[in-house]
Amino acid sequence: QVQLVESGGGLVQPGGSLSLSCAASGSITSINVMGWYRQAPGKQRETVATITYNSGHTNYTTSVKGRFTISKDNAKRTVYLQMNSLEPEDPAVYYCRIRTLYNGDYWGQGTQVTVSS
Repeated sequence: QVQLVESGGGLVQPGGSLSLSCAASGSITSINVMGWYRQAPGKQRETVATITYNSGHTNYTTSVKGRFTISKDNAKRTVYLQMNSLEPEDPAVYYCRIRTLYNGDYWGQGTQVTVSS
């Protein structure tokens, strides 16, 4: 059974940094894209950043460009999100997602990110 275990959320002051990680366990094959998504209260879940498994090509939503960095470690089947210069608009539950070519998608349980002074 595949599980995605996230860690690294928490409380940070505006302008601060947090680092999220998401490790996949279990038998997972044909990984295509790994990504981070977030959902704030009363809002729809949105894509924050994605990275392709083989090429490492990245995409970011406009509001986080230059502040967040997505990366991965294929050997550890782990995807990371380094978040710098956190803003009051960034608080949300952050979810990781692994999309595969032939076996569907997997989601993490979510980790809360709070930005407050």
